[in-house]
Amino acid sequence: MKKLVLASNNAKKIKELNALLAPLGFEVIAQGQLGIPEAEEPYGTFIENALTKARHAARHSGLPALADDSGLCVRALGGAPGVISARYAGEPKSDARNNDKLLADLAGQSDRRAHFVSLIVLCRTADDPQPIISEGEWHGEILAAPRGAEGFGYDPLFYVPTECKTAAELDAATKNRLSHRGQAMQKLIERLPTL
Repeated sequence: MKKLVLASNNAKKIKELNALLAPLGFEVIAQGQLGIPEAEEPYGTFIENALTKARHAARHSGLPALADDSGLCVRALGGAPGVISARYAGEPKSDARNNDKLLADLAGQSDRRAHFVSLIVLCRTADDPQPIISEGEWHGEILAAPRGAEGFGYDPLFYVPTECKTAAELDAATKNRLSHRGQAMQKLIERLPTL
């Protein structure tokens, strides 16, 4: 089985990616398992942050590295929380506090349209001159109160009209098929035989 290091320590993200990649003969390992510290994410765009994280993990591990920079963009908030989605309510990271802040910031707003963005970068080496880059978007709206117990992050607030459910009410297979990360991964998977 080919190993890929994931530039993240998010257990739920690792589980999602392993479910998608294991059938293709890839094992995803969290960078923390290899003693790799998290990379800084100083940029204002998903692509710059994902590329920085992938190069960092590849440099420290000597393995091909996969990085996902993703977030929630809410129209009424001018695209916020965007690249700071994981730390929207500040440090330390907290899904509950992020969701509370989002609801407070949207109080009184009638336009609750939003979309998740996932930018995935795969670097074969730290200096890969042509990393594989794929992107996915998942459109929905933000509810006034959370629903569902699955998923993570903003999933309990993100309503998917085509399914009449929140992302947190979807089973893992459906979420992997529909989600921003699932879409980006499908595009990446099409190019994995080149590895």
